Amino acid sequence: MTPDLPVPSETKVLIAVWHKFTLWQPPPEMSERIRQRWPEMRVVHLPNYDRVPEELADADIFIGPSLRADQFAWAKKLRWIHATAAGVNQLMYAELRQSEVIITNASGVHSIPMVEHVMGVLVAMARRFPDILRQQREHRWSQQEIWDRIPRPRELHGRVLLLVGFGAVGQEVAKMAKAFGMTIHAVTRSGRGDANLAEKIYPASELNAALREADYIVLAAPETAETHHMIGAAQFQAMKPDAYFVNMARGSLVDEAAMIETLREHRIAGAALDVASQEPLPPESPLWDLENVFITPHLSASTENLWTRQTDLVMENLERWFAGRELRNRVDPGRGY
Repeated sequence: MTPDLPVPSETKVLIAVWHKFTLWQPPPEMSERIRQRWPEMRVVHLPNYDRVPEELADADIFIGPSLRADQFAWAKKLRWIHATAAGVNQLMYAELRQSEVIITNASGVHSIPMVEHVMGVLVAMARRFPDILRQQREHRWSQQEIWDRIPRPRELHGRVLLLVGFGAVGQEVAKMAKAFGMTIHAVTRSGRGDANLAEKIYPASELNAALREADYIVLAAPETAETHHMIGAAQFQAMKPDAYFVNMARGSLVDEAAMIETLREHRIAGAALDVASQEPLPPESPLWDLENVFITPHLSASTENLWTRQTDLVMENLERWFAGRELRNRVDPGRGY
């Protein structure tokens, strides 16, 4: 065996994930599968963060959504962090970025439920389902009223879908939207991407030009310093009056005050929001009462298959780790994703 390769019997894995939303907490099956595959490896699965300082001191691998800079200082042996979220902005502090610790993320784990969620809200907005549901609650047969509203119920077929961010989720949305007959445009940092999935790919510097052509805009970009408030007043001004905006990324990517003003004044047709700048969305937020807003409580990635897929990824990467092979989903600290 190559001396530099990690050895299971000399490796400690620390799993520490706690969230008030119970789905984000890994079940015991994750650590059990790791122990069954490598019984000689030390696997510590904490129910909360109370013992993180002491357990992190001799951990080689950390599995969890985040590790603060002060916690990172306790990790004397750490070589690899696997973030259980796709976004890793919370890990992009100088001490970690400048270290030799490898970071991987959960990119792709959430793609299937998020794609289905995106297509669901696109159909819902195109067919004006939120309006119809409100009329149902009032026991009203509102056929003519719904038809007379602008924009009217319409088809997705032939419409331009702009994907702002063309990573794992964006590319899977493109595949599904093509089945609906939509025309796919995309915005990436470099202006490059899979030309088989998108008819046009714009660089981020031409975002406003891309927005002017879109009927539906899906924000699926990573959260980085560069993408903070990337959708603001100027971007909403560039959108068509009958365009719909969908945010499945992070609330910080959008200037929420500018979005509220745009929606309140009906300068675009509407928005579907699964994320907000503050979560939970405060009860006093004006977004709750806007009829052209469809709110879901950060559920787009939710699925009963979440931890099976997450564990499959961790298991594959552990196999690669011990074999000295490149890890899947390795994060570039310079880019922040």
